Amino acid sequence: MSELEYPQVEGVAPGNGYSHVVTGSGQWVAISGQVALDVNGQFVGRDDPAVQAEQVFANLARCLTAAGATFENVVKLTYFVTDISHLPEIRVVRDKYIPGPKPASSAVQVASLFSPLALIEIEAFAIV
Repeated sequence: MSELEYPQVEGVAPGNGYSHVVTGSGQWVAISGQVALDVNGQFVGRDDPAVQAEQVFANLARCLTAAGATFENVVKLTYFVTDISHLPEIRVVRDKYIPGPKPASSAVQVASLFSPLALIEIEAFAIV
């Protein structure tokens, strides 16, 4: 596990559910955006952002494991959502996977993702 630091930033309002800055040293891991595809490449949670978020975070967990990492190593998440109003449901799932300090994060509402069935795509960066 890498040792990450979450410095406080003077002059910037505190983040609501995320950190403005995360630092650490170690091997950099980049994980491509994950969507709600199961092991067979089938979408789960049609029209259900909470179910899709659960699949996305499960996929991220598998990718982190393959890189020798865990969610404790994640320094940055980028959320691409087709409807920004889904963020509260996504955050509930995120908090199950990341109960401690939250990584730096960005959330972007997009017109669409690669499939009309995809409501959420999340990419991650970690330091191991």
